Amino acid sequence: MFERMLAEAAFDTDDPMTGLEVELNLVDEVGDPALRNAEALAVIEDPDFQTELGQFNIEMNVAPGHLRDGGLARYEAGLRRSLNQAEQRSSTVGAHLVMIGILPTLDSGHLGNEVISANPRYRLLGEQILNARGEDIRIDIQGGERLRTTADSIMPEAACTSTQLHVQTSPEKFAAYWNASQAIAGIQLALAANAPYLLGRRLWAETRIPLFEQATDTRSEELKAQGVRPRVWFGERWITSVFDLFEENVRYFPALLPVTDDEDPLTVLEAGGTPNLSELRLHNGTVYRWNRPVYDIAGGVPHLRVENRVLAAGPTVVDTIANAAFYFGLTRALAESDRPLWSQMSFSAAEENFHVAARDGIDAQVYWPGVGRVRATELVLRRLLPLAAEGLHGWGVSSAEADHYLGIIEQRCLTGRNGAEWFVRRMREVGSPDDDAQRRFAALRTVLREYRQGMHANQPVHSW
Repeated sequence: MFERMLAEAAFDTDDPMTGLEVELNLVDEVGDPALRNAEALAVIEDPDFQTELGQFNIEMNVAPGHLRDGGLARYEAGLRRSLNQAEQRSSTVGAHLVMIGILPTLDSGHLGNEVISANPRYRLLGEQILNARGEDIRIDIQGGERLRTTADSIMPEAACTSTQLHVQTSPEKFAAYWNASQAIAGIQLALAANAPYLLGRRLWAETRIPLFEQATDTRSEELKAQGVRPRVWFGERWITSVFDLFEENVRYFPALLPVTDDEDPLTVLEAGGTPNLSELRLHNGTVYRWNRPVYDIAGGVPHLRVENRVLAAGPTVVDTIANAAFYFGLTRALAESDRPLWSQMSFSAAEENFHVAARDGIDAQVYWPGVGRVRATELVLRRLLPLAAEGLHGWGVSSAEADHYLGIIEQRCLTGRNGAEWFVRRMREVGSPDDDAQRRFAALRTVLREYRQGMHANQPVHSW
């Protein structure tokens, strides 16, 4: 059915839009998790803010828009205005907003079933994942330190808060934009890593990646040994059509949520309507690709988007928009290139870049066609920033606006400072002994308070 729609339906492709979502943590005055998302949402009173998996999470949706004629600056102004208003209101119930990949003051008590938000969908999803596994979830991450623990719920997933970037594209160009997004995912992580601590341990620069992969894994150890694919998935090949991804979803992943729709898509399509394809969309939402295909409907017209889920939240609004500018510009330049990057690069090399960059952050060494192994920051400075500028020009972004936001990325590369590097360095300066958990968490609270100050000042993290 979906394949027929791709061939026959009139998708919205004339004037592609972009969009973004930001997941946020809630903390109390001292920096510990505030389990108050229901109270916070009640006082925020804004439909753009929604509940998330954990009671210490909320999500903000930013209205989609075009990048031309000051679109990036509009995103920044709108995001700052909404966050400032939400912070002002939520603080009245003892919940302050923090944009960071993993809240560093979480402890094991925050990762149980009792902390799941009230939405019954979350509990059902958790039950289905645990039932599919048939055993507790094991977390084992080796970084600067090692964390080994188990969980009897999917709450470790709630520790991962991200920025999600959306780029609309035609069915014909979808594969190019998805492939480009996959190819640069490791570069994005190296530049913007912002999750170095989990449960008091210093792990990867972007610990969200291994944590999310392990926390939502429906496979038992036996199924892993048999080569069954994980639900949190980088993928295994370049694609030629968006249909490839939805076909993989059906072939490799059983449905987790037993929800069906009465709609007959064929009847709707042959009557000249637009099928909702609710079951396809629901199932797609339970396959956690780092670059996810999205089928959606706006104004009765279907469209396709690439949802880029690679980046952590934060540290600041201006850093977030700089990351968005780099992604939107670079993916367009690569997707519209006459010689596709993915014809020169193995998929396994892109996947290796992704995990190396998640582990090493701003210091990561990556592989790039025509260059070989190179420090990610050097690659960005020498090759990728000009391409990103070219892509932004194609979106209609002015040179001055492109220079402003890409200049933030440039300075991040020159200073070697992103959110993860800043947090680890400040922890070292404050002093956080390995063998004293109480003093370690006291240091984490101190540095998180400094982080919040920098976040609200909205000066890019390279200048902290």
